[in-house]
Amino acid sequence: MSEDARARLTQAGLNLIGQALSIFDNDLRLAVSNRQYQVMFDLPEHLTRPGTTFADTIRWLAERGEYGEVDDLDTWVATRVEQARIFAPHYMERTRANGRTIAVEGAPLAEGGWITVYTDITGIKRQEMLLRARSEELSEQVLENAEQLAAANRELAATNAALEEAQHELMQTAARIRQVTEMMPAHIAHMGADFVYTFSNRRLSAVMPGSLDKPEGCPAEEVLGGETFRRILPGFTKALAGEANVLEITHDPSGRRIRIALTPDRDAAGAVCGVYILSTDVTEETQARAALAQSAKRELAAQITSGMAHDFANLLTIILGLQGRLLRTKGMPSEALGAVRATLSAARRGGTLLDRIAAISGKRALRPQAVNLPALVADLVAMAAPTLGDRVAISLDVDGLAAPILLDPGPLQDSLLNLLLNARDAMGPRGGAIRIAAHPVQDTWIELSVTDTGPGFSPEALTRALDPFFTTKGGEGSGLGLSMVYDQTKLAGGTVRVENCEPGACVTLRLPLRPVETALAPTLVLLVEDDADIRTSVREMLRELGHTVLEAASAPEAEALSSLPEIGMVLSDIQLPGEETGVDLAHRLGDRIPVALMTSLPPGDRLRAAAPCPVLQKPFVAAELAALIAGVRQ
Repeated sequence: MSEDARARLTQAGLNLIGQALSIFDNDLRLAVSNRQYQVMFDLPEHLTRPGTTFADTIRWLAERGEYGEVDDLDTWVATRVEQARIFAPHYMERTRANGRTIAVEGAPLAEGGWITVYTDITGIKRQEMLLRARSEELSEQVLENAEQLAAANRELAATNAALEEAQHELMQTAARIRQVTEMMPAHIAHMGADFVYTFSNRRLSAVMPGSLDKPEGCPAEEVLGGETFRRILPGFTKALAGEANVLEITHDPSGRRIRIALTPDRDAAGAVCGVYILSTDVTEETQARAALAQSAKRELAAQITSGMAHDFANLLTIILGLQGRLLRTKGMPSEALGAVRATLSAARRGGTLLDRIAAISGKRALRPQAVNLPALVADLVAMAAPTLGDRVAISLDVDGLAAPILLDPGPLQDSLLNLLLNARDAMGPRGGAIRIAAHPVQDTWIELSVTDTGPGFSPEALTRALDPFFTTKGGEGSGLGLSMVYDQTKLAGGTVRVENCEPGACVTLRLPLRPVETALAPTLVLLVEDDADIRTSVREMLRELGHTVLEAASAPEAEALSSLPEIGMVLSDIQLPGEETGVDLAHRLGDRIPVALMTSLPPGDRLRAAAPCPVLQKPFVAAELAALIAGVRQ
């Protein structure tokens, strides 16, 4: 049904009502009226049209004598208009100039304006007068009470109608509020001063898995769990004392990082009667923040150490040259030869130390790819077994990680190998047992731990184990092993925990769990590369992954081909012949086609840094390329 047809149908229904009805909006202009409204007050046609002002209507009625004798018409009209702006519910009875009595019931509307219903009660009044005249046996007081009761009932009916309308509006508003809050990706709740929940948008179990989904009426400790409640309790206490605050906690059952904003709820007198709670899962934000902070630290370290490392390398070069000449000198006493050899050994260790500092402070981009973690750990153990020796027994416990996951395998293998060697050194020549365990924590983290049966960490080592240059191996250690593990893990958005356990030490790595999307269908890839050999190599990788390939050698050629509707993504080199680069191409095509870039430029290069999309470092293998495509197309 069209809007015009619906409006005509509504108007026809209103015209059949025996009472007069008018609705004025919040600008005091007529919005709706029925035929009885015009007939009852004998209104001219122009005063029944939508848009007619309330002031014009009552002025016309006053001039006709509808309201009796009016001394100052302008002042009287202005007063009635101001009263109407208040939109207060009212009920009144008045006798018109023609001798008929009407009841006037008015009620404000939630959208603004008000509705008024006019009922002709002349017949009812005449019956009351007839009853008074013919009922001599009834006392005057009974008749007056009956009249008052009838008037009160009519006024009460009007009030009840207004209250029912208000209740309906409140129920609709409450339903809308709950619907909106339940759509938000955060938990919104209210807790009383007695730590009992009074409202929840039913998102708590989505933010903190394992919590009660319907906490209304339940104590906070029961809803959240004892440990989580104790962590938030200081914030609750501050809020109940009148201090709004925000805190972040790690939710142990799920491993998620949760940000909780607590706002005091005050009553009309200003006293705190509860707390409003907003809980948000900020795990990914925290991981990204940690990676960004670690990158910033690496950049600062690179700037500080680059000049020192250059000068130190020059000094070592001079020392090695001079000591080499001394070593070749004939007739050198044996004691002097020993000193020369010791100096050469120390200089070589200095060179190794420079390499390790460069590995920590230099720029390096993560190269995530689809990895089978159980196979990666098994390969590492097989590779490390000869180095660890026969006196070291290694056991594996990898559970729940059979599906491919996205991570950079190189740094992870380096970190685990470093931990294995540290564990071997800690157990000493007697050997012992090393256990490598890995399992997922909810759907958020991968937790890998290396545990040994050695003497464990000393109190100082527990505090400083991750500090650069801290070592318990004396002159045999550089103090950069665990520091490198920490650096590589933080760069990936993870954390490192060092602790003692029975009977030895345990180092635990937590890395973001990012499953690889394996259900993506093959697509047509537009490959843009000017080097024919590289283009051939990448094309074969793409075909092995199941994709169809369309090739271009420059940005203009690629842009001309990009209009084909079958193209699912673009993979382009950054450095292309001509004035336009792969970065320019990505900026133009990225809004309508997924784009990824590849390059041999280092991570700190300005052109590479300007890329608006993921960049794959050359050289790469098929697994890295598959991970890139999955990330771009997800």
